[in-house]
Amino acid sequence: MAKKVKSRSAAQVAVKKRSGAKVAVRSSARKAVKAKARATPAKSAVKQPARPKQRIAISHHREEDFKADGLRAYAKYRDLGIAAASHGLAQAHVIRLQGPCDPAEVSKLHFHHVDFQMVYVLKGWVKTYMDGQGETLMKEGSAWTQPPKIKHMILDYSDDVELLEVILPAEFKTVELKA
Repeated sequence: MAKKVKSRSAAQVAVKKRSGAKVAVRSSARKAVKAKARATPAKSAVKQPARPKQRIAISHHREEDFKADGLRAYAKYRDLGIAAASHGLAQAHVIRLQGPCDPAEVSKLHFHHVDFQMVYVLKGWVKTYMDGQGETLMKEGSAWTQPPKIKHMILDYSDDVELLEVILPAEFKTVELKA
């Protein structure tokens, strides 16, 4: 007995050809998307405007460099020259909080419009309040960062406290809040 050969109908052949065409179209569409992705640089690869070249900043300790011309009237600041050397990218200063601590003047809830803020206790101690953290006693050798716009305040400090503070950018706004 002869084997029966299945024959394809014209409709089956047309469907096969169309689906093959769709595969080819999809394949070329994927290639176009991939090519476009390669042609478009990643966000990090987009060229940023050039910052002015930073220069070296050297600051030696001199008592006369502590000035009462900073953010707080109860503090003296020694600018370390970072703002000028970095063209405003960052600032760093040593802060001496003037004793004795007067909570009526010192303990004011506020926040700063900054990208980064870090404080290191060089000498003495300071008690702080930070939203979400609560009260913390920071002693000589303690360091902390304050995320952008975190509400905080100083509650108390020793008469001999000195802090190193680093902030980005050098110029920023401070907003005082009602406690």
